[in-house]
Amino acid sequence: MLTGTSTHAQENNQPPRGFLAIFNGEDLTGWSGGETKDPEWFSTLDYDTWHDYNVEKKEQVEKHWHVENGELISDGKGPHLVSNRYYGDFEMWVDWKLMTAGGDSGIYLRHCPQVQLWDPNHKPAHKHGSDKGSGGLWNNKKAGKNPSELADKPIGEWNRMYIRMVGPYVTVILNGKTVVDNVELENFYHRDQPVYSEGPVHLQTHGSETRFKNIFVRRLPYAESDKLLAEITGGDEDEFIPLFNGEDLTGWVGATGSYEVVDDAIQCKQDFGGNLLTEKQYEDFVVRLQFKTPPGGNNGLAIRMPTADPEEHPAHVALELQVLDDNHIMYAKLRDNQYHGSAYGIKGAHQGFLRPACQWNTQEVTVKGSKITVVLNGYTILETDLSKDAPEDNPARSVTKGHFGFTGHYDQVQFRKIRIKEIK
Repeated sequence: MLTGTSTHAQENNQPPRGFLAIFNGEDLTGWSGGETKDPEWFSTLDYDTWHDYNVEKKEQVEKHWHVENGELISDGKGPHLVSNRYYGDFEMWVDWKLMTAGGDSGIYLRHCPQVQLWDPNHKPAHKHGSDKGSGGLWNNKKAGKNPSELADKPIGEWNRMYIRMVGPYVTVILNGKTVVDNVELENFYHRDQPVYSEGPVHLQTHGSETRFKNIFVRRLPYAESDKLLAEITGGDEDEFIPLFNGEDLTGWVGATGSYEVVDDAIQCKQDFGGNLLTEKQYEDFVVRLQFKTPPGGNNGLAIRMPTADPEEHPAHVALELQVLDDNHIMYAKLRDNQYHGSAYGIKGAHQGFLRPACQWNTQEVTVKGSKITVVLNGYTILETDLSKDAPEDNPARSVTKGHFGFTGHYDQVQFRKIRIKEIK
């Protein structure tokens, strides 16, 4: 499917079906100037500083970028060209051409460098990996820095590149060859955090004339992203056992009167609460599920709950992982360890990866010994070792087995596709 899009549909700035041309072939409308800078820096600027920055970048863009015969041309100097639109999960087509031997450029995804573009025959850069070709995620330190094979056209010829980004995972197809296959893009600015969940595309300037054309982007709907993420990360799905039959609360105990089944999902009743727990107790396990909150909705995941008491708070006797629409204004002043995905009262999760209220989210929780990992919509938002992070008197340090379930807090939070794999 990735390589099957009609070649002719991408000529003369005519996007394939479902794609949008983000370069109009005539001028720089829809683009601004930028640079390799932590996007969090921009949030610290007052209005005047922000305005002056953009005016300066606009002037520099006009000096170093221009359009000629439907081609977007950089002289290799000045600022990057940055899309005004931000993208979460997306797929993209772009044609690019390096004009001089030793040329070097790149395409930033969601602010982060970069899908590398360079001359594989430039020997001085072979020590940096240029001989391996373009398309790699050059700023990665863990995996995927280099492309799997050399697929570049000669200098002065057009290359056609397909890029797909789902969650943190990037696929790159260069001239019909898959050179990056679902590799996680690292956060260049904060190595201990996931890559940003959304951001603009940058066309990099790096000292040599580079040309671009036929730049087309399609945003991926959440349902399509979820399907792709399941294909990328769910290779062991047949090892999981369903915890919910989609029809009733068979296999669940505790506050069964506070929950109901609505549209194949377990839903906490409005103004009801308490713990809905599995009959079985678990030690080490991986649980996968989807959840959806109403605006401001609040619930939680009970981990190793030692009692089936529907009124006992998991955070007091075991561990609660927060389930919360923390985008809501009512939660503007939360503590770090109260945001969604956090080990409640113990360690905070990374923020910015929760979808808007009333949208389904996909989450995986791994519980192994004292270590807890939470992956939300493909992003690892929490890694904690309770033996180190929890206070000495916190029961989460000592409880090793218990029920799994939901901790209702009077909101109509829904859960579906709930399945578990025990770790022996």
